[in-house]
Amino acid sequence: MPKLSPGAALGTLGLALTHAALAADKLEQAPLAPRTAESGAPLDAVQQAMETPHLTLALRVDPASESIAGQADYSVRAAAPLDELEFDLDPRLPVSRITLDGRPLAADRWSSKDGLVSIELPAPLAKGTTARVGITYAGKPRIAPKAPWDGGFVWSKTESGKPWIASAVQSEGCDLFWPCLDHPSKRTGLLDFYVTVPDGLIDASNGKLVETIRGQGVTTYHWRARQPNGYGVSLQIGPYELAQADYVSRFGNNVPIRFWYLPGHKDGAERLVGEVNDYLAFFESVIGPYPFADEKAGFAETPHLGMEHQTINAYGNGYKRAPEGYDWLMHHEFSHEWFANQLTNAGNADMWLQEGLGSYMQPLYLKWKNGDVAYAAYLWDMRKKVNSRVPLAPEGFVSSAYYDDVEAGWGNDIYYKGAWIMHTLRETIGNEAFFAATRRLVYGRDDPRPGNFAPRTASTADYQRLVEQVTGRRMDWFFDAYFRVGPLPRLIESREGSTLKLAWQTDAKQPFAMPVEVEIDGKLVKLPMSGGKGSVRLPSPTVHVVLDPNARILRYDPAIEAWQKQEADNKKKAAAAAKAKG
Repeated sequence: MPKLSPGAALGTLGLALTHAALAADKLEQAPLAPRTAESGAPLDAVQQAMETPHLTLALRVDPASESIAGQADYSVRAAAPLDELEFDLDPRLPVSRITLDGRPLAADRWSSKDGLVSIELPAPLAKGTTARVGITYAGKPRIAPKAPWDGGFVWSKTESGKPWIASAVQSEGCDLFWPCLDHPSKRTGLLDFYVTVPDGLIDASNGKLVETIRGQGVTTYHWRARQPNGYGVSLQIGPYELAQADYVSRFGNNVPIRFWYLPGHKDGAERLVGEVNDYLAFFESVIGPYPFADEKAGFAETPHLGMEHQTINAYGNGYKRAPEGYDWLMHHEFSHEWFANQLTNAGNADMWLQEGLGSYMQPLYLKWKNGDVAYAAYLWDMRKKVNSRVPLAPEGFVSSAYYDDVEAGWGNDIYYKGAWIMHTLRETIGNEAFFAATRRLVYGRDDPRPGNFAPRTASTADYQRLVEQVTGRRMDWFFDAYFRVGPLPRLIESREGSTLKLAWQTDAKQPFAMPVEVEIDGKLVKLPMSGGKGSVRLPSPTVHVVLDPNARILRYDPAIEAWQKQEADNKKKAAAAAKAKG
């Protein structure tokens, strides 16, 4: 267990905050260290062998100086023998003290440099044994240039002038404000999170609120979360009010719905709490039980658009109404409780598992709620945004910065192409198989019930194996064509007299065996396309045909490509004109 009690830790944090202010000013405007900027980089042998069953993280937040002071007390278990320990932490937050099993380590036994905190152990840590490590740090965390995409802290003000603060660190990772193992496979078993803020402010964070501790001019909120996703650990601070309800689950338990909103927004917050009841009914009926019902389904109004923080989703969509009758942003972030927080991608190359499956839940929800037309309309809008210039699940390591590569368009495709591939997969293998494979992916079992599963990490290859297990057939032709090459499959049409010939062309190594429906004079015929080719006899050489009339297949569309080029050219012309104008 951690050395410092919450009270002692918070006292230490006050001193650290004062002593770190000058040093933090010098670092505040510095570019991110390469290690800090990269989230999810391959783990070295030391971090691979480190397990963290427990973390007490005490954080004091000072809105006046836009500074934080932290005390991270870890239990570290060795999965293999260890001579040293390593944690990731932004150099903007200098470390002032390291303790090991309650004793301060001499300064020559540890270092904090270029985003890596290295701790030399006095004696090797044997496999299976545990050490207690304390890290004291403070400074000014990176101010997010464009939250949530370019992350850090957002220091804002409400309309009444009160502090309104949020963290959003998905792209750059947890090390932007606390010492962590910045990799999706490295979850802390249990997090006790103490956030201290000036009186009059409320902190909404991950997990369950254990206690509220009143101090002299400050209040500390103690949150407890099990196995939090690293970048999903967050704080939202403001003069919040609370809207709440309890959802009665089909699985026999209740889910606390909690929404922290700014004063004056009660009507919008209560309306969204009502929507969450519907979201839960949908997800629990098609995927499975809400993964964190013993904690909460939480939301907080934030000064940025949104982010899928585990059990405390950031919401900044302004309570806008939509003709579909739901808030797309709130639904999308909530979908990540299943696809990001319960199931986390094994590496950046598999990020579509979070974003693509999460995005596909929106049209599926509209189908569940409003019917087929709503589903088709939403999918068509998504289809126009698919670039497909690079593989969706590239081989090898993918930098977190790849998300922002405009030319590649991968950061866009993980949402829209990922969703469309899921649509095509569902149409190919059927509803029952699709949801069975996805359920196994999310929970690791076919019969999830509250309490019988834990958070998981998985890869694209893992999902392929599950689909093949459920369907009993090879699906490498599907996954290779859609995930491992960039260009979409092309359906080539030709006629020889009254014979219609179809052939698939892909950059994949094996034939694309996707069956194709053809509407011939109002009648539907399905071609199996064995070996990637198929043909059908027509009533006459000039009869009208429609290929894939129900849009079941994601494939190359020359009209969409031409339209996308036109839109891109228009944007370039507009940007050039604006620049010339001055």
